[in-house]
Amino acid sequence: MVKLTIDGRDVRVSRGTTVLEAAEKAGIPIPHLCFLKDINEIAACRMCVVEVEGTERLVPACNTAAAEGMVVHTNSPRVRQARKTNLRLILSQHNSNCTVCVRSGTCQLQQLSHDLNIHFQPYEVQLERSRVDLDVPVVREASKCIKCMRCIQVCDKIQGMHIWDVAGTGSRTTVDVSYNRSLKNTACTFCGQCVVHCPTGALTVRDDTNRVLRALADPEITTVVQVAPAVRVAWAEAFGLSRSLGTPGRMVAALKRIGFDYVFDTNFAADLTIMEEGSELLERLAHRGKYRWPMFTSCCPGWVRFLKTQFPSYTENLSTAKSPQQMFGAVAKSYFAKRRGIDSRKMFVVSIMPCSAKKAECELPTMRSAFGDPDVDAVLTTREMCRLFRSDCIVPGKLPEEPFDSPLGTGTGAAVIFGTTGGVMDAALRSAYYLTCGKNPDPDAFSQVRGGRPWREAVFQLPGVGTLRVAVVSGLGNTRRLLEAVDSGRAEYDFVEVMACPGGCAGGGGQPIHESGDAASARGSRLWQMDAGAQLRFSHENPDVQTLYRTYLKKPLGEKSHHLLHTDHSAWSAVWEERRSDGAERRERRG
Repeated sequence: MVKLTIDGRDVRVSRGTTVLEAAEKAGIPIPHLCFLKDINEIAACRMCVVEVEGTERLVPACNTAAAEGMVVHTNSPRVRQARKTNLRLILSQHNSNCTVCVRSGTCQLQQLSHDLNIHFQPYEVQLERSRVDLDVPVVREASKCIKCMRCIQVCDKIQGMHIWDVAGTGSRTTVDVSYNRSLKNTACTFCGQCVVHCPTGALTVRDDTNRVLRALADPEITTVVQVAPAVRVAWAEAFGLSRSLGTPGRMVAALKRIGFDYVFDTNFAADLTIMEEGSELLERLAHRGKYRWPMFTSCCPGWVRFLKTQFPSYTENLSTAKSPQQMFGAVAKSYFAKRRGIDSRKMFVVSIMPCSAKKAECELPTMRSAFGDPDVDAVLTTREMCRLFRSDCIVPGKLPEEPFDSPLGTGTGAAVIFGTTGGVMDAALRSAYYLTCGKNPDPDAFSQVRGGRPWREAVFQLPGVGTLRVAVVSGLGNTRRLLEAVDSGRAEYDFVEVMACPGGCAGGGGQPIHESGDAASARGSRLWQMDAGAQLRFSHENPDVQTLYRTYLKKPLGEKSHHLLHTDHSAWSAVWEERRSDGAERRERRG
């Protein structure tokens, strides 16, 4: 332990603690922009500078260790002036047109400018220019980048993809796609973790709300919207609603007010996914010699894109089952449209997802099973949905609750947990157990795959199958290590669940953004609580899914099920190709 004085207060902390952490422990806030603990501690922004008695220069609190007897002043006139000067220099290269920025109100640079009482800019504003590419889900606006390097460090250290890098030198130093590429020509998975950790609007997820609004305004179009399980535990954060007010029922009511004809729960399709994926697992286990192991879940499009670019030889290991989003679209434009007498070509299906990679998934050429058009027409993130509520002057907390529509609106506890890491595995094992022996297990029998470490392993005994070795992993950096272990023979599994984002969909790149706190963990805990309190906790008990099989699909892995609910992951490319034709360069996208 070391003892130091911060703003006249005596503070005792463990040796190696930074001044920033020591001040926070004492309840003394120190502003910062670039700092992310254990990820980005490079002191680039100089917002956290403090004055230490006996030291000539101001020092950054984020990477200066507390020392015995140190006397620190966090807000002296010298410190205050230095912070304002540093911030004004940052603002001299930042597009401060906040009124048309999607991060207005959640922008850390904007908040810091207010907190430091910045009301004028003495320096000439010189903005970096770049072309904004709307072909991909993740969008970068160079004029808003403050060179904090967070995106680089998050992509390198957490996701291990190395998409972003420093470019230029001196005053021209900036952040851009590595190796002078465009984002579409990289192995980017579009997970959106760089967006979540960007303190400004330099990195955002492409806004598709205008496409949805045009469909809503067309009287000849039937609009259908599905809402993913992780959205229900996050959307209310944008409105500051308590858990008792921010209910799924009020979210449904708000979507109805916007004008959607039908509001469905993706939980229905999650249960449907378990029926197909669980049956596929048992089919593969019954004919082990025909398949390569382990079998991987295929619900996460960011993970699928990662596998196809980083470990393409394992593409055949992916379950052929589509994600719940895509299964829902296919069923909505076939079974539901036929049942309601709706022309499928005049149905517009929208997904509300916690994920930015889902925008790329719905555009794949292999996701057109119902009648040739995209099964899902547009994907909005949780943040986009909340912006729609605000733009229509909807106050969700004051709306009466409304239920999801039927027959695609029923879900079980097993479906709810799709939104958190370990949930898909847990749900699949519950139904796989039932499918092998005709009775339900204890719904909490597979709790070993829940929570805890980001890479978890377990061994279960499945009646009629025997020993089943499973693993659950979230975050692409952890996923790479798992696949390297499998590839080298150091790890052997039968079934593996992978989520690209740390904590699973609850921490997805389209969720509300917060500066601090483990939001993914808190949201995931709520999903597990919803599962524990659900009346039905097994996907095979979903009555609407049972009706769908009885009256339309006939059986899991059947001919119609295979056509609508399964896909060929090898039939599309995860990257764009550049080609020259007639002397002019053009880009062709394959997938």
